[in-house]
Amino acid sequence: MPLLDASDLVAKERLLQSGQCHYGSLLSRETPPSPEYLALFYAAVTRTQPQMARLLLDLAAIIAAQRVGQITLISLLRAGLPLGVLLKRILTQHFHRQVAHYAVSILRDRGLDTQALRVILDHDQRPAASVAFVDGWIGKGMIAATLTRAVTAFNQNSGRQLAPHLFALTDLAGAGIAPTDADCLIPTCLLNATVAGLISRSVAAPDHPSDALHTCVTYPQFAAQDVSRWWINVTDQAVTQLVAGGYQPNATPVDPQRGRERIGEQLANLTAQCDISDLHRVKIGLGEATRVLQRRLPERVLVRDPASADLDHLRYLAQRRAVTWQ
Repeated sequence: MPLLDASDLVAKERLLQSGQCHYGSLLSRETPPSPEYLALFYAAVTRTQPQMARLLLDLAAIIAAQRVGQITLISLLRAGLPLGVLLKRILTQHFHRQVAHYAVSILRDRGLDTQALRVILDHDQRPAASVAFVDGWIGKGMIAATLTRAVTAFNQNSGRQLAPHLFALTDLAGAGIAPTDADCLIPTCLLNATVAGLISRSVAAPDHPSDALHTCVTYPQFAAQDVSRWWINVTDQAVTQLVAGGYQPNATPVDPQRGRERIGEQLANLTAQCDISDLHRVKIGLGEATRVLQRRLPERVLVRDPASADLDHLRYLAQRRAVTWQ
């Protein structure tokens, strides 16, 4: 597994754009966030707490309504991991459901870690009907489509009947199941390992055996900067306060048709405007824009509302990377 220095973005971009490496077999070495950037994270958490609490309760209500009996949450690494931890707490404490939580790797064009899925279903004896795949957000819908293909193939090969749908807090593409299709800022997208239990993004080499687990890197040296438990606890407190105030969660998912129409129009406009033929080079939404500024070297960032406080961290990252902002 090639491991690049976090500062060597030019080399990483060259390997990815040339097709010499797939992102799933290339991992940048992470560094802890700077004090300035960490302050932006804390500000984002404070600003978004009421909205996050509502979305989490609504998503929990949606999952509870669509799963009978016990629930098996399977977070997609890495963005789905802190979300899954919170959803387990909420479903257990406020919906009184029996819940288990796992996390499984998924890589675009490579698929799901089906060996890990077999361990969950066979060794831990979790019913297929109880499984709900969860992630933080859905941007263009590429990971949701990858999940659908992987689970469909897994079902055909194993004789099981797992639902291939992806649950997320927000679904911009109409590709999954979510309480909203608005481009909400989910504050965990600002950080990497230090808000996801000190693990890296998952990786699998091109020659990775199909019966082998995907892998990741751990960062115990960042323990002093880890805010994973802190974010989960303060968000859990916000959820509890909202319930105590009488909030009634909405168990009806947003209609995905509007997201599908909007994402199609946006991608068509952007690819024509910027003369782009490869859709992988276009990232939609706050979450994906944040990830690409952290890990890649984009040409430009296009913003709709430059005055929005939700863009503060993007502006900071773009300035540090000398990326065009318009």
